[in-house]
Amino acid sequence: MNERHIGLSFGRVEHWRDGLGEFSRQLGAELAMRAQALRRDHGIALHYHLPQRWHGQFGRDVQYLPLHTLQRYWHRTSVRFSIWHRLHQHIRLLPPSGTAQRVETVHDLNFLHLKSGSKRERYRQRMARRLRGSSAIVAITRHVAQDIATQFPHLGTPVTVIHNGATDLTRTPTQPVEGLGDQPFLLHISRMAPSKNIEAMLAMAAAWPSKRLVLAGATSSYTGEVQRLVAERKLHNVTVRLDLDEAQKAWLYGHCEGFLFPSLAEGFGLPPIEAMHFGKPVFLSRLTSLPEVGGEVANYFDSFDAASMRSVVETGLTAHQQVGRAEALIQRARSFDWSRCAEAYLALYVRLLTAPSHST
Repeated sequence: MNERHIGLSFGRVEHWRDGLGEFSRQLGAELAMRAQALRRDHGIALHYHLPQRWHGQFGRDVQYLPLHTLQRYWHRTSVRFSIWHRLHQHIRLLPPSGTAQRVETVHDLNFLHLKSGSKRERYRQRMARRLRGSSAIVAITRHVAQDIATQFPHLGTPVTVIHNGATDLTRTPTQPVEGLGDQPFLLHISRMAPSKNIEAMLAMAAAWPSKRLVLAGATSSYTGEVQRLVAERKLHNVTVRLDLDEAQKAWLYGHCEGFLFPSLAEGFGLPPIEAMHFGKPVFLSRLTSLPEVGGEVANYFDSFDAASMRSVVETGLTAHQQVGRAEALIQRARSFDWSRCAEAYLALYVRLLTAPSHST
């Protein structure tokens, strides 16, 4: 059997703490666990394209490829790739020359919902160029697939929906987060960009001073702005914690009263599912992909007015005391599984490799 080569481009991974990092790390790990079987059963060798400092991260059963800035213009390797898979749409590095087929995973078209005018059209044209000529497109939710179909009706490339998994941190050893003590709190975890609607949560906290709110995420230019707003508005019931590890995240999920995620635009939404693994009530916006992720077990904000948000949270916390509510959340979370996600990608790879027009 002739060996076929599949390359997965992770892009310029700086850390694994945000949504794209978590997706890349989990999918990469799941596929690496199947690398020996892929080589034995299908003659497929996996190659991971990512910064040098992460080489070896996924073990010895996959091969590692160097990443260079000039690959934005020209990318040559000694290996001819049957498939080159870019794991998200922010990767601008080209597939190696001679690559037979391209797979693109699209995590969101949030620019449609957050931008307007010429900037929106510029993003749309850039995405169209990226997707044109691909052999397969993966959307991580039906919402994203619908956005693609609406915006690019003449692509002619099939779109496959493959839901992300979500990490179950309930068995992770926990580490208390300093300064929180035993007082109940509501929790938000994200990369804390403006699109996460942090301002609405701060307004709710200002109108509800007896309720503690914890905001957690990775350090960024915007987190400095959040900290400034908390200090400026004297929001003594708001605590910001940055750059937490998995043990601290698990502690936060396990000890919070409920999880807030009033995001303005999402392609998926991993943190709410992580919270649901702990049986915690989640409070989401009804925008973009979040109703698809939260289903009927989540609570939803119909308005981002502070009084309205407080009412939704109070009602949801009370309803959560009913028998079976926590178990329903846990079951919903378990439906998003990284192993099933990886198997779906493998099925797509094999389908592309065995299609008559691309047989080797």
